[in-house]
Amino acid sequence: MKNQMIDLRNHLFATLEALQDPDKPMDIERARAVAQVGGVLVETAKVEVAFLNAVGGKGTGFIESAKALPGVRE
Repeated sequence: MKNQMIDLRNHLFATLEALQDPDKPMDIERARAVAQVGGVLVETAKVEVAFLNAVGGKGTGFIESAKALPGVRE
């Protein structure tokens, strides 16, 4: 899968950094749009987790497995 939750985190952190750039801060409306889309993606991830908890399965790959997360051991 091309886009995963880690990519969303990276985009959100990049937005935060761009907002704090003293020389060329990101436009507030653009940052708001990024945050809104990020929120929608988080909500879809919550639905995916609830679905997997209810019926089982391996998911879409949007949410990384514990093995894929840095510092997480099984």
